[in-house]
Amino acid sequence: MPTYVAIAVNVPRVSGVYHYHLPDALEGILKIGHLVEVPFGRRRVQGVVVDFVSQPEVTETKPVTALVESQAVLTEAQISLAQHMAHTNLTPWAYWIDLMLPAGLAQRADTLFSLGSRYPLPQGQRITPLQKRILGLIAQRGDLTGRQITRAMSRVNWRASIQGLVRKQILNSKPVLSAPGVQPKMVRTVQLIGTPNQIEASSDLLGRRSSQAYQRRKFILQYLKDNPGEMEVAIVLNASGGNTADLIKLSGLGLIKLGERQTWRDPLEEVGNEFYEVPKLTSAQQTCLSEVLNALEGVHNGKKVRPILLHGVTGSGKTEIYLQAVQAVLNQGKQAIIMVPEIAMTPQTINRFVGRFGERVGLLHSRLSIGERYDTWRRAQSGELDVIVGPRSALFAPLARIGLIVLDECHDASYYQAEPPFYHARQVAVEYAGLIGSICLMGSATPDIESAYQAEQGKWQYLSLPDRILAHRKTVQAQVASLHGNSHYRPFEEQADTMELPPVSVVDMRLELKGGNRSIFSRLLQDALDDILSQGQQAILFLNRRGMATYVFCRDCGLVIKCPQCDLPLTSHNPPQFSKQRAGGTGSLECHHCGYRRNIPNKCPQCGSQRIRQLGTGTERVEAEVQAHFPRARTIRWDYETTRQKGSHTEILNAFAAHKADILIGTQMLAKGLDLPLVTLVGVVLADVGLNLPDYTAAERTFQVLTQVAGRAGRSPLGGQVILQTFDPEHYVIKAAAAHNFRAFYQQELQYRKQLGYPPYKRLVRLEYRSLNKTQAETIAQKMAAQIKTWLDEEGKRNTEMIGPAPCFFEREGGYYRWQIVLRGADPLSVLAGRRINDWRVEQDPISLL
Repeated sequence: MPTYVAIAVNVPRVSGVYHYHLPDALEGILKIGHLVEVPFGRRRVQGVVVDFVSQPEVTETKPVTALVESQAVLTEAQISLAQHMAHTNLTPWAYWIDLMLPAGLAQRADTLFSLGSRYPLPQGQRITPLQKRILGLIAQRGDLTGRQITRAMSRVNWRASIQGLVRKQILNSKPVLSAPGVQPKMVRTVQLIGTPNQIEASSDLLGRRSSQAYQRRKFILQYLKDNPGEMEVAIVLNASGGNTADLIKLSGLGLIKLGERQTWRDPLEEVGNEFYEVPKLTSAQQTCLSEVLNALEGVHNGKKVRPILLHGVTGSGKTEIYLQAVQAVLNQGKQAIIMVPEIAMTPQTINRFVGRFGERVGLLHSRLSIGERYDTWRRAQSGELDVIVGPRSALFAPLARIGLIVLDECHDASYYQAEPPFYHARQVAVEYAGLIGSICLMGSATPDIESAYQAEQGKWQYLSLPDRILAHRKTVQAQVASLHGNSHYRPFEEQADTMELPPVSVVDMRLELKGGNRSIFSRLLQDALDDILSQGQQAILFLNRRGMATYVFCRDCGLVIKCPQCDLPLTSHNPPQFSKQRAGGTGSLECHHCGYRRNIPNKCPQCGSQRIRQLGTGTERVEAEVQAHFPRARTIRWDYETTRQKGSHTEILNAFAAHKADILIGTQMLAKGLDLPLVTLVGVVLADVGLNLPDYTAAERTFQVLTQVAGRAGRSPLGGQVILQTFDPEHYVIKAAAAHNFRAFYQQELQYRKQLGYPPYKRLVRLEYRSLNKTQAETIAQKMAAQIKTWLDEEGKRNTEMIGPAPCFFEREGGYYRWQIVLRGADPLSVLAGRRINDWRVEQDPISLL
């Protein structure tokens, strides 16, 4: 009797599992978690073995055709998580399994299109312009897969047109499954095998003694003698100045052995392994750590424990709690996942963890090469790594003995994936920890409203670090001594182990304008910048907008230059110099939603006027203003434009930490996790950005980013200050952020959420439909709304409310028109369970309704 297996196929939008039988060649070999190839309709696809079954659901099963990877690619815990998330989010298994497979190894089925027997076209054959375009593309570039055509013809619905060409035999099509796009890296090796007598006897065969070849070959033999064992060819050739011909000659004489071996592509290879000393904990840290260790011990003994929310002000020592918790987990023989919200936060975090745990630490994120991600995944799979650090993708590392999952800055929106499968890594981490019996430890200075509410209700354990730790005493000792008794700073002997959070000055920019100051910098901020520059200290200037100007318009007819795909104003970038900021034709325009770019026009495309002007402020203009006001100041910018290259985050952070720049200018990237002792001033150029968007989380996001960026100042005995510029100083968000008062903001925001019926009091489900055709988007949205109303009436769900249909706030993105329907209630997702919703994007508990 054959063995039957249940396989989750890696085919988008295909739900459930399918049953296959094992051929004789795979009997006794295949295990749960193996990646295999199977027939699926007319295609060959990849899938993962998720279970063995005694009786298949169909009378005739097809055989598994191939084993892709000799080792299981998913742990049983990961399979349980994928099944759980697919069920609770009404999404296919394939979406979740795809998140867990390493880049390059997982391949999805595709279709290969080639020219058919009736090409060139018979005389009189009529085809559409789109079909003509498709034919021209394939005739020019050769056979193309569906994904290649999609990349070449983005935002074009080409599939219906191409099927017409296939039916007419103008094109051929066949299903294909590409081979995995990544393999283990092999390096050539060389090893000395000749004895001293053999080397001496072969001396005359190395070449003329006076020749360079002879000298090189003698050097190679001596080098290998001094470094016994297998060595990489590249190292030997670099040391000797030799070449491949020299090695072939020596190998032919039987003096060396050439071979190859596998090597790891390690993104942490060049990270310094500087040991980080375990510091003395404050009493509050010790209390929190004891609670975490008790929870870890309880889980280790089989008890069920609650998730832990560690609420600590900026600089309160949360990372040290994480480090010591990880050490405790490793002592139990278990492993840990450390999550940070953005790649920008990984350099300092990875240095701390590598400094404490050395080669047991691995790094995973999307900016690594495919090979680096694949090798890190394999090392984690084999048990060589015990600690994985990275953004949300790190959660799906194949660790088999997870004892602890840490989410640093757990409030951050970057933990939310805004493409299918939609999920919040915080919620998945909590679910994962519960499934496998581990601890989920979440830390933040500004917990999101829902997490704080969970803790307040007792569903999560709440721990508090209310005080900032006095740090970097030795680092800034010389700076403090040079202040000559300035009363703003206390001598070391008077300092306790904690310190106050930096004072925040709120500047009403309306009064600045009335006073004749038209600069983007208030007079207070200008004076403060001048002060820190004179004292050799550093400042951070924060503005959560990129670019030079936020929109470009014609002064005569009022036309705003917009993105043709999104109908949103284009942002100005990189004019040659600030003095030309008002002129047209300098720099470029970019859409921050779809990436569309164009030059700034010299004249208005509507009326022909040359009076093209730019308004608004972004980080590039802030940098230009700083250079205009303080020509001798060294500036560095940290935003999307300066961090597109691999390793750029680390380079910028290292340069600023080494005091190669005086002022760091950036967006929300710099609001989190930075611990820089010489930063004594943080200036928020415009605190109101995003505050008044029509979104239920707008106030929360603004409070979080203001509080976080304010926390970058004053983290050493040098002290610090924050200057917050705003046009709305009486807003409750501004007042709470200026006072570092999370409790005041939380209580006010919770009251508003309750009045309006938003989370945590009710849950939300957002359905979004996208179409290139504006009328079609509206029509289908109206039909779906009518259908949902029928479902609500049939099931008697009177407490589930439907909002919409309506266009999204950003109605058009990337050429697609967007309409949405929002369901609100205790369990709105249940309305859609078992329903056909076709091309709708469904988000449960979205972090934004824009």
